[in-house]
Amino acid sequence: MSNHLLSLLIWLPIVGAVPVLLAGSGRPQLARWLALCVAVLTFIASLGLLAGFDPTTAAMQHVEDHLWIASLGVHYALGVDGIAVALILLTTVVGILVIVGAWEVIRDKPHQYMAAMLVLEGLMIGVFCATDALLFYVFFEAMLIPMFIIIGIWGGPRRVYATLKFFIYTFFGSIFMLVGLIYLYLKAGTFDLHALAALPLTLREQSWLFFAFLLAFAVKVPMVPVHTWLPDAHVEAPTGGSVVLAAVMLKIGGYGFLRFSLPITPDACEQFAWLVIALSLIAVVYIGYVALVQEDMKKLVAYSSVAHMGFVTLGIFIGFLLVRGAGNADAARLGMQGAMVQMISHGFVSGAMFSSIGVMYDRLHTRQIKDYGGVINVMPWFGFFYVLFAMANCGLPGTSGFVGEFFVVLASFAANPWIALIAAFTLIIGAAYTLWMVKRVLWGEITNPHVAEMKDINGREAFVLIAFAIAVLAIGIWPQPLIHLMDGAVGQLVQQIGVHKI
Repeated sequence: MSNHLLSLLIWLPIVGAVPVLLAGSGRPQLARWLALCVAVLTFIASLGLLAGFDPTTAAMQHVEDHLWIASLGVHYALGVDGIAVALILLTTVVGILVIVGAWEVIRDKPHQYMAAMLVLEGLMIGVFCATDALLFYVFFEAMLIPMFIIIGIWGGPRRVYATLKFFIYTFFGSIFMLVGLIYLYLKAGTFDLHALAALPLTLREQSWLFFAFLLAFAVKVPMVPVHTWLPDAHVEAPTGGSVVLAAVMLKIGGYGFLRFSLPITPDACEQFAWLVIALSLIAVVYIGYVALVQEDMKKLVAYSSVAHMGFVTLGIFIGFLLVRGAGNADAARLGMQGAMVQMISHGFVSGAMFSSIGVMYDRLHTRQIKDYGGVINVMPWFGFFYVLFAMANCGLPGTSGFVGEFFVVLASFAANPWIALIAAFTLIIGAAYTLWMVKRVLWGEITNPHVAEMKDINGREAFVLIAFAIAVLAIGIWPQPLIHLMDGAVGQLVQQIGVHKI
C-alpha cells in the first residue's frame, strides 16, 4: 500500500523552493534559513525509506501508481529498491551540505540560488524513484534546467560557454534515449519499466536500443570520449554546483544503465560489453594521466571523477563476461556490488574534494595550484581534512574509496587478469595526481604572502567537512550496511544479466 513518501521526497524541495524564492533579495537570511529547513525536512523524510524496508528483495517498495496521461497510458509510477534508496539518501545529505556550504559564499541573489538547488534536489530524487520510462525521461531532462541556471548565473568567467556545452552534450544524448523509448512504447503499448524489461526483442532491435541508451547515459557518467563537457562545467560552476554535479548527477548515468540497458537489452549488452569495458579502462588509465598534468585543482578533480566513474561502468559490464562467459555469478555479484558502492563512495569523496577546494577559493579566489603552497602552516585543521579526502580519492584502505574499487578489481580478475591489472593501475595513477596536488598545495614554505593571511576553517565549513569525513570513513571501515541495503537489487541485476531474450 502506498504511503506517498516518494511523492513527498520529490515535491517537498520543489514546492519548498517557492517560499525561498518569495523571500526575495531583500531578505537573504530568511531565504537561507527557509532553504535549510526544507533540505533538513527532506533528509528526515528520506530516512523514512529505511523504516520497514526489506533489503533482501528486489521488488520495488514504497510503490505509488496513478494514471497521468490517459491517452498514452503514461503513469505517475514511483518505487524504490535498495540501490535507489542509497542514492536518494546520498542526494538528501548532499542537499543539506550544499546549502550550508553556500551560506556566506553566495551573496548575489542567494534566494534564487537556494531555490534552484532545492528544485534540482527534488528532480534528482524523481529520477531515482520513477518506474515509468516517460516519467523518468521528464525528470532526467528537467534536471538540466536548474543546473543550467546555477552554472550560468553564479559560475566563473566562462560560465556561458560551460553551460551551453553541458546542455548541448546532455540534451544530444537524451534525444536518442527518447527515440528508443518511443520505439519501445509502440512495440509494448506501455512505458512501464517492468513491462519493457519483459518485452521480447531481437538482437538487432536490442543493439539499436543499446546504443540509444549508451549515448544518453555515457554522456551523463561521463564516459570517454563524451566526457569533455565535465571539466569545463566543474571549473566554471560555483562550489555547490560542482558538489551536486559530481556527487549526484554523474550517478544518474550509471543508474540509467541499471534501469534500462541491463534489463531491456541484455543480449546487446553481452555483445557490446567489450566496448564499454574498453572505454572504462581508457577512462581509468588515460584520464588519470590527463589529471596528472592539470594546474587547476577543480579540473584535476573533475578528470579524476571520470577515472573513478570508469570503475562503475566496468563493474556493471564485467558481469556479462563472468555470468555468460565463465558462469561465475558470484564474481559478477561482487563486481556489481563494487560498482554500486563506488557510486555512493564517489559521491561523498568527490563532494568533499570540491568542498575543500571551495574553502581555499573563498579565501584566495584562485584555483591554480601554483598560487598555493604551505597552506597547512596557516590552516592545520583544513589540512587534516584535505589529506583525508585526498587519501580517499587515492583509494586508501579504511576509506570509502577503497571498497568499491577493490571489489571491481577482484571481479575483473575472475574475468580476465589483464583487465584487473589495467584497472588496478589506477591506484598508482590516482595516488600520483592526488598526492602531487596535495604536496604542492599544503606542504612546503609559504611563498605567497596572501596564503600567509588565510584563516583556518570556521564552524560552518567544519560542519560540512566533518559530515563528509564521517561518511567517507563509515563506508570505508564498515561497508556492510550499505552492501546489505543494496543486496536484493544487486542479486536481481545479476539474474537479469543471465536472461536471454533471443
